[in-house]
Order: sequence, then structure tokens, then C-alpha cells
Amino acid sequence: MPTLISPFSLPRWLRAGTLALGLGLSGCDNYPATGDTVTTGTYEATATVTQTWQAEYAHSFDRRQTIHMETFESNSLVNRNGVRPEGAATGPDDNGLYWPPLPPRPTADELEARKREPIEQRTDPTLLRDVEYALTFDYNGQRRTLPTTRTVYREASQAFADQQALEITFGPGEQSVGAARRIANFDR
Repeated sequence: MPTLISPFSLPRWLRAGTLALGLGLSGCDNYPATGDTVTTGTYEATATVTQTWQAEYAHSFDRRQTIHMETFESNSLVNRNGVRPEGAATGPDDNGLYWPPLPPRPTADELEARKREPIEQRTDPTLLRDVEYALTFDYNGQRRTLPTTRTVYREASQAFADQQALEITFGPGEQSVGAARRIANFDR
């Protein structure tokens, strides 16, 4: 059985960074499938991946109100339908995503220049990885792009590879895509 580390055994600044990294990598599947269902043969699943260097600064990391985050260089890459995009340096990863080259790590001079006051302390720079998923499709004669989840992106990418249509279920208020299912036979 793996050993679990209590978040209370980590320094406060590390807990916040760990939480941010965890949320960035998880892709937050928060688009429930609660709305109408439509079927389309014209769609594009995208996953925009971003890597950003960041560091925290504070008078004291024990006093939350003094902590501020600074971001540095960043690189992004758009994955489309699970196909390796031009400019990809690594991938596919465990989620089927390709990533751009790492952005340049901030130099010591760049890190020091971001201090608001000379007495501030800082953490070592960390690399934040973030993913934004979306699905673009035709609906009622219009082209729509809505946010979605990793699960929908993967299903749509597999359907695209197999040249299948998608049955899409909207999230609340038709403002997101909550689910997608491949349809083998569909009269376009």
C-alpha cells in the first residue's frame, strides 16, 4: 500500500504549489452531461496545453497575506483530434497529449527582479502544466465551440481516427459538452 503524506506535513508554500499543479494536470472534469443530445459528423476536439514557469514570493510564507505568485516564460501547443501537432517536443503522454518544448527557465536575475521588496523570500521556480479542452461542432446551422473534459476529448479523438460521428450531450445551459459517444453508422 502506498504511503500517503498528510498535507499538513508539507510547508504551506509547497501545499499551495502542489494543489495548483494537481488542478492544472487533472483538467477538472466539471462539465456534467445534463442537457440535450445531438449527433454530428463534423467536429474537432482540441486540447490546448500550456507550460508556465512560476515562483512564489513573500515576506514570510507563514503569513498567507504576504504571498504572491509571479509567472515567467510560457509555451503552448494545440492538440487537434489526437493527431501529433507540428512543434510537439514530447508525447503522447498518459492522456494522449503532445507537449511543446519547455519554455526557458527563469534566470537568477529575472527571479530577483520580481521581488517587490528586498526582504522578500522566494521559492524555486516550478513548471505549471495546464490543459484546456474544447469541442467544436456544427449544431443548428452554426459552428459552436464549447469547453469540455479530458474524457470527451479522448472519445472524440478516437472517433475522429475511426472516421465516426459523435453523439454529444450538452452540459447545463448548453454552455459545455458533458459527454460524447461514438456512433458507428450515421447518415451525414
